Amino acid sequence: MKKLIKGLHQFRTETFLNHKALFDRLSKGQNPDALFITCSDSRINPNLITHTDPGDLFIIRNAGNIVPPHGTVVSGEIATIEFAIVGLGVKDVIICGHTLCGAMKGLLADKLENMPSVSEWLKFAETTRRLLKDVYSDIEDEETLVNIATQENVLVQLEHLRTLPSVASALSRGEINIHGWIYKIQTGEVFAYDPDMGQFLSMSEVPTSSGTGLRTRKLESQSI
Repeated sequence: MKKLIKGLHQFRTETFLNHKALFDRLSKGQNPDALFITCSDSRINPNLITHTDPGDLFIIRNAGNIVPPHGTVVSGEIATIEFAIVGLGVKDVIICGHTLCGAMKGLLADKLENMPSVSEWLKFAETTRRLLKDVYSDIEDEETLVNIATQENVLVQLEHLRTLPSVASALSRGEINIHGWIYKIQTGEVFAYDPDMGQFLSMSEVPTSSGTGLRTRKLESQSI
């Protein structure tokens, strides 16, 4: 806690004053460029990895970067997505998973002892678990399975995203693009899903303007 309090003082006396014009502008309203949906993992900092300022990203974080599909539950995630698209008019929606994801490790475990709420939450990633069981049954290495689960889960959550009325409507009008990313903690690289290749590719290999299509083929186990 001492570290946090020290940081608060440093922000107010140094960072805030050095960027006074930015914070004055933000006090008048927000106009974010993108909605960024990612994991709660403490090693992920959306503004840091995208080199953006406060006000540039509208951010949702939860265990496993999950988007409950339409009709299952009225959640903070669904309300926030709707507000970002309808209320703020964001043009891009990104779901960003990451390597070494504890939520994906938990999803692949037989059970989560003493964490019933986490277990219940991860039911929104049940399709991911089933895909690993049915499509990747030939893979036994745990690290590789978690890596694949991370990639498949981003695609599953993108499919959930498309079921939300606000998203489906904006997509039909060509007003938004949706993207699937993976952040590799070990190297700082970001990979984006390329629907034409059906794989996650290094960001430098994927056109920045291309939206993410549906899953088209089995993912390569070592693509990231």
